[in-house]
Parts: sequence; structure tokens; C-alpha cells
Amino acid sequence: MSKYTTGEIAKLCGVTVRTVQYYDTRGILVPSELTEGGRRLYTEDDVKRMRIICFLRDLGLSIDAISQLLSEEDPGSVISLLLDQQEAALKQEIGEQEKKLQKLSELKAGLRSVSEFSVESIGDIAYIMTNKQQLRRIHTVILLTGLPLTILQWAAIILWITKGIWWLFLVWAVAAVPYVIWISRWYLRKVAYICPRCHQVFKPTFKEAFWANHTPATRKLTCPSCGHHGFCVEVAAEPETKAEAR
Repeated sequence: MSKYTTGEIAKLCGVTVRTVQYYDTRGILVPSELTEGGRRLYTEDDVKRMRIICFLRDLGLSIDAISQLLSEEDPGSVISLLLDQQEAALKQEIGEQEKKLQKLSELKAGLRSVSEFSVESIGDIAYIMTNKQQLRRIHTVILLTGLPLTILQWAAIILWITKGIWWLFLVWAVAAVPYVIWISRWYLRKVAYICPRCHQVFKPTFKEAFWANHTPATRKLTCPSCGHHGFCVEVAAEPETKAEAR
């Protein structure tokens, strides 16, 4: 039967000598023979065992898990459990890496939209990214609360055109005006804006914000800190304290 030294088995299995020695110290690949001179010798069965260990390591199993598996008299009873655990761990890791990749993509996209790059620009983009979910919740509230009025509006228009029933449109108008005022005040209390020049986060007055030109993500305002007048990026405002709410 062929015998292999530590270096030979390492070469056969595509690992380093130090790896073979480490597995020996951990007790999962003990040499079948030890010469009088202290040389470790491995058999064909040891080579097969080493390849199994390498395969399981490539799957991400820990040394302790592999040791537990190889020490079982009936390894089939634990391999399925170990693989399920490893699958769950890998899926979690992939999910975390995908989140990091998404953040990198958003950061790159944000940097492309910045005309004059600075370290503060990264801070602005990071701030926008971290509270994006909170801003999305604010937009969802507006969408859901405004949906009944939108349905009423279209029903009133259709009935006016097809049936000549105009009073339903009047009902919609009477309901829409106070709703628009209320939702605008609520919305502008919930959002703030980042000045592109001094990077200050500020809240404009209701009158200025209500009448300002705007896009879905920006509003043309005057920064109270540096006086810059231009489009500022919209973000979710920090929660108000009870004193501020008063």
C-alpha cells in the first residue's frame, strides 16, 4: 500500500503543508504511521479522508463540525443537520453581502449626481440612504390617505361627463381642500432638507416649502445657515421632542 509524507498528501489534495499539520493537531487527520525518525506517513484512506475534509471546508463547515461528523459511527444521522445549518448560515451571509452591495451601488449613484465632490457629500448620501425607509413610510401614508379622495375625484368626473351629475364633484372639492392643507402641514413636519452647499439639515417654514418648486426628491429653498437658494435634497426629519411639538 502506498504511503505519503505530509508534503505529498498536501500536494495531492491541493493544500499547504501547514494545513495538513493543522488538521493533525485538531485530530481530524491523524497519520496512519509514524516512523522512528518522527516522519508522518499517510495511506490511501488518509488521502480520501483529507479530500472529504477539503470538500466540507469548501462548503464552509467549521473544523468542529467536520470533527463531529467524522467521529460519528453513523455520519448520515448528522450530515443532513449540519448541511441545513450551513445552508442557513450561507443564505444569511449572502443576504448581508447583498445589502452591502446595494449600499455601494446607491453610494456610487449618489456620487454621480454630485456636481462638486467633497467628503461632506459622502455624509449627505449616507444620511439619505439611512433614512430612506423612513421617508418611504411617509410617502406611503400620503398615498393611502389620499387614495379615497382620488377615487372620489375620478368617479365625480366620470359621472359629470356621462350623467351630468355635477354635485359629486363639488363634494370632492369641499373634501379635497382641507385634506390638502392638512396633509401638506403633516408632510412638511415630517421631512427636512439638506443644503447642497453647506450640507446643513434644516426645516423650512411651511409657507416657503408649500409654494416652492419641487421634484419628487428635492425642493427649491433658501438655506437658513448659508443663504444658498436652490434645490435641496429631501430627507425624513428627526423625530420631534414633546417640547418641539408644542
